[in-house]
Amino acid sequence: MRTQVAIIGAGPSGVLLSLLLNNSGIETIVLERQSQAHVLARIRAGVLEWGTVQKFREAGLSTRMDKEGLLHEGVFLASRNNLFRINVLKATGKQLMVYGQTEVTKDLYNCMETAGRQILHNVKDVRINQLKEVKPNVEFINQDGRCGKIFCDFVVGCDGFHGVSRKSIPDNEIKVFERIFPFGWLGLLSRTRPLKDELIYANSTRGFALASMRNQNLSRYYLQVPLQTKVQEWSDQKFWDELKLRLPEQITENLAIGPSIEKSIAPLRSFVVEPMQFGNLFLVGDAAHIVPPTGAKGLNLAISDVHYLSSGLIKFYQNASREALEYYTETALKRVWKAVRFSWWMTNLLHQFPTSTSFEQKIKESELEYLKGSIIAQASFAENYVGLPY
Repeated sequence: MRTQVAIIGAGPSGVLLSLLLNNSGIETIVLERQSQAHVLARIRAGVLEWGTVQKFREAGLSTRMDKEGLLHEGVFLASRNNLFRINVLKATGKQLMVYGQTEVTKDLYNCMETAGRQILHNVKDVRINQLKEVKPNVEFINQDGRCGKIFCDFVVGCDGFHGVSRKSIPDNEIKVFERIFPFGWLGLLSRTRPLKDELIYANSTRGFALASMRNQNLSRYYLQVPLQTKVQEWSDQKFWDELKLRLPEQITENLAIGPSIEKSIAPLRSFVVEPMQFGNLFLVGDAAHIVPPTGAKGLNLAISDVHYLSSGLIKFYQNASREALEYYTETALKRVWKAVRFSWWMTNLLHQFPTSTSFEQKIKESELEYLKGSIIAQASFAENYVGLPY
């Protein structure tokens, strides 16, 4: 097979990149190791920065998002049994969109089908070859057990932290920056009305809690738990009881509880590799960087990578200019590291660490109190939370 850009990974970033390039007349082939059903069923975050919303609209997949997504103008923070709101729209002129990543993926796949673009699912043993050569290639075994080979100009790795793309770069050509947090998030999804019409981030002496939603009848809640925690240790009732203890009393009386649809535990880490490219291979999203979900930046950072890379590839094929591609790492990492900083700050501010002392808890409470009373501090928070400009 022959194409211009081979994309490994058919999550939101890989499929969006394919659509944007195809819209500009650039040929792509997308490879995915999982089945289509598996990809479409994955439960992921759902807070979209305004830049992400605009990028989806540019790709022509915003019809359902604009109809069913929830526009948010602010966010709530809680500490010491108190709740306050930051008006993001007033501070930045921008809003946020709550629209689950599962729904985003469905929309992307529908657009691919409408455009007649194919994704090769259930591929195995992917190998990326000759990345330093003019024409790299990707070898794989398809779902029928046959060997396949794609000759291309560029390879893009959108295959996540555990994917083959980053591992195809020699160890001496890449540098890893990592911080693993000593706790995880226990998440519960339920068909209940959301606690509030906007997200609530809570700091408490018992640990962090988050009240979120996917739509008006589907709620998503999270509790900070030790890394060694097993989902089986938490019944639904135990989860709801603990959530009430971590949120302000003034709102827990309105908490609608119900049976869980899904429960899972996600570890938290900050992870960045430099550079995000090697020869004709470019890394996008979790293949290059991971942030703790506290700042709602994971999917949004992947989309900003797609923005920079798609722009560079389009310029290359339209004008034969490699300049934007050569500066892809430098350009993308400026935004990545700012998002990593914000997510790290929020994680430290809102969580309890095994070594946390009463002094440190007082500092966190004082910082939240300062944020509550300072318009300038709120503007800084809002600017980062709604997403820094591309």
